[in-house]
Amino acid sequence: MLIYGVALLSVCMVVGLTVGEYLGRWLGVDANVGGVGIAMLLLVASCSSSRMSSLVNGPAGEGIRFWSAMYIPIVVAMAARQNIFAAIQSGALAIAAGTAAVVVCFALVPVICRLGGAPRDASGKR
Repeated sequence: MLIYGVALLSVCMVVGLTVGEYLGRWLGVDANVGGVGIAMLLLVASCSSSRMSSLVNGPAGEGIRFWSAMYIPIVVAMAARQNIFAAIQSGALAIAAGTAAVVVCFALVPVICRLGGAPRDASGKR
């Protein structure tokens, strides 16, 4: 029953975008401020809510879990696309700062892996 997942996602998206628009107006910015993020938080909160437990645990739970899992990567991809366009229009300094941030994050991956410990294989060895 993916349709309930889509319905919940769309309600969260409409509410989040509306709140983001009003937040932008309140702050004096001519843009939607955090509407997609607000929608994502609403989706997570509604799936964790006790009022929605019958819907989440019922036959529609698969659809809601599917769309909840798909929503975060979609939001990240949308934000990354907007940031790239903004960086290209802003000039060389913005592009250099973005490139430096990506390089530092890639360089920190081995450090984070060492902090978390090496994964064990099936025999229990590292």
